[in-house]
Amino acid sequence: MASLALVYDYLRWESKAIVEAAGRAGVKLDLVNVTRGPLAVGGVGGWDVVLDRCVGMHNAIVAAEVMESMGSLVVNSSETLRLAASKVATLSLLARRGVPVPRTRVAVGVEAALKAAGELGYPVVVKPVEGSWGRGVALARDEEELRALLEYKEALPGGYSRVHVIQEYVEKPGRDIRVFTLGDRVVAGIYRVSEHWITNTSRGARAEPLRPDGELEDLALRASEALGGGFLGVDVFEDRERGYVVNEVNGVPEFRNTVRVTGVDIPGLLVEYALGLARR
Repeated sequence: MASLALVYDYLRWESKAIVEAAGRAGVKLDLVNVTRGPLAVGGVGGWDVVLDRCVGMHNAIVAAEVMESMGSLVVNSSETLRLAASKVATLSLLARRGVPVPRTRVAVGVEAALKAAGELGYPVVVKPVEGSWGRGVALARDEEELRALLEYKEALPGGYSRVHVIQEYVEKPGRDIRVFTLGDRVVAGIYRVSEHWITNTSRGARAEPLRPDGELEDLALRASEALGGGFLGVDVFEDRERGYVVNEVNGVPEFRNTVRVTGVDIPGLLVEYALGLARR
């Protein structure tokens, strides 16, 4: 019989929904709280498939690494999580695969970042190398604003504090798009609508249902494949001239609002997907 587990640090709505979906399907799903006890590297007794739902990015990566050392197949893999965690790694890999992305420069230090903004033209978006929920993302409308942002960022602790992702400001139509991929298919999509230029639902954006067209599905699946597949949230901008461009890929995507507005049973699909992997 297939053995499945869900690893987590905080038991949020998504994890609870997966547990409930497993119960409805009559599937035994072991729960592993990484904050309650150590994980044995190379230990015995791993599961066939582990669903990694750790909220903390680094928690998710190390949990996946250890579970893989036990012989478990993890959704998502530690390699996919590492790539998705870094905006530089994600954008570089997508660009190499021919997936359209916003014009981006990576700058080490203030002077390089100012030159990057001069190449792209103001306003520019300043991003940290790592981060989610729109945290640490700022808009600089001119050199004075950019210099102030950079000097503040460089005073922060952390290995990437002097590495700045400088990106063109894409004129969005008051929304962006999140597409959910699961294996080799697109399972759901939403618009994230906001009057603010940052359109994360965690920052107050409104989720509205979206039925992805063929072009959007193809783009999302290409992005997913580039990062190694699994269960991913692909964030897409609608550029007035270029059409769809991929902004980021989320390695542990939240889906509460998507389930609410689309009615798609993402928790059930995840359990079904894990069972399918375990049977291979």
